[in-house]
Amino acid sequence: MELSQQIALVESQEELLQFDHFSNRDAWELGKIFAEEALGKEIPIAICIRTMSGKTLFHFTAEGSNRGSQDWIDRKFNTVQHFETSTLAYSLFLKKRGKTLSERGLDPTRFVDCGGGFPIVVRSAGLVGAVMVSGLTDLEDHDVLVRCISRYLGVENVPHYPTKNP
Repeated sequence: MELSQQIALVESQEELLQFDHFSNRDAWELGKIFAEEALGKEIPIAICIRTMSGKTLFHFTAEGSNRGSQDWIDRKFNTVQHFETSTLAYSLFLKKRGKTLSERGLDPTRFVDCGGGFPIVVRSAGLVGAVMVSGLTDLEDHDVLVRCISRYLGVENVPHYPTKNP
């Protein structure tokens, strides 16, 4: 898949996977879908849902997830919060420009240029939070995000990034 197609696919996902509302209860229900996915498929991931102020609304760590996942989650959150887009979209942005985080003046210990963070956008309010997954390859992390958010929102036929889904 060409870079321009990858960018269009992720932009389409972000457009389709927006919320009408998002509350603490929504975070709980969405988080349960992620936890069920991890447990049902025995996927060793950590999942976190936060508000843009950084308040954690949901956190789950599946069996087999490692301690380093928390650092990845924090860096993925920082990237979504700062750029108001998915971490995969920002990674593709850098790739298109032939740049790195450091070349853009960003500390790679605080930000990431890989998949696994997705914005929670409420149509009437804008960006209100982010959901992060860590533990697989970055494209697989992103795919878990898209699958679970799609399921929660009841949105069918969302295009998927080609991965070897766990």
